[in-house]
Amino acid sequence: MTDPRSGNAPIPRPTPQPPAPLDRESLERVLARAAELQAGQSEPAEQMSEAQLIEVGKEVGISAEHVRLALAEERTRVQVPEARGVVGSLFGGEAVTASRVVNGTATDLLGRLDDWMQREEGMRAKRRFNDRLTWEGRRDFMMSLQAGFGMGARPYSLINTDEVGATVVQVDAQRCIVRLDASFVEARKRHVLGSSIIAGTGVLGFGGVMALASLIPEGSMFFGALLGMLPALGGGGIGYAVAASQRQRVTRAQLALEQVLDRLERGEIRKPANPLADFIDVVTRKVESIR
Repeated sequence: MTDPRSGNAPIPRPTPQPPAPLDRESLERVLARAAELQAGQSEPAEQMSEAQLIEVGKEVGISAEHVRLALAEERTRVQVPEARGVVGSLFGGEAVTASRVVNGTATDLLGRLDDWMQREEGMRAKRRFNDRLTWEGRRDFMMSLQAGFGMGARPYSLINTDEVGATVVQVDAQRCIVRLDASFVEARKRHVLGSSIIAGTGVLGFGGVMALASLIPEGSMFFGALLGMLPALGGGGIGYAVAASQRQRVTRAQLALEQVLDRLERGEIRKPANPLADFIDVVTRKVESIR
């Protein structure tokens, strides 16, 4: 190509620039629009089926296995509020959660978890859904005795929670994603209230001693302040100990959820024992060996 104004001098062609990489929001819009076009919809789609997501994933180089795993994680996702502010740092969060991909079917894994929670963690069934079970701590005398004195060589770290839940979603024929969560909303409220009352009582004690010292003729305000510090420091210390105990419960519950998933993944949490089925199986094998 030549420039007519300069005779035969060639005009340099512009070097083609590679398209700019897409950010996260742009990628989500592209995927959503691709699904709309593939489904032949004229209106923007607010929902996408699993098959549509898998097809869109293939178009952008994402394997069906990873799409199914991401879907399972989304279906088991639990919104856990972050521990923020002074209350969060002192008392810990309102909930903890843990998840893991485990071999097995959803029905089998939920059955194993139900047996473990009731037999080993001092829990009892609360509600049952298609892919989710919830438990609450037993409050009977024997369970309180076992948990209080550490009988059975178990810490029972989940018994003081408001609720423990398990959600199991099938990823493929061999695997499920298992998510466990434990709530401390009401328990933390009780500890915050108790700690505040104890600390407030200490402050009131300090004010009472100071008021009494001011009424005594020729009384020493300095001595009254020193004496008044005793209930104030005592109340503050006990209040902090209450907060620390709740924070430790949250930490132990997080570890307990991870340990349950560890045992489930290693196959240590097995199906509940069925003596009748085991007896029938033994008899059947004996009969077959005789034949």
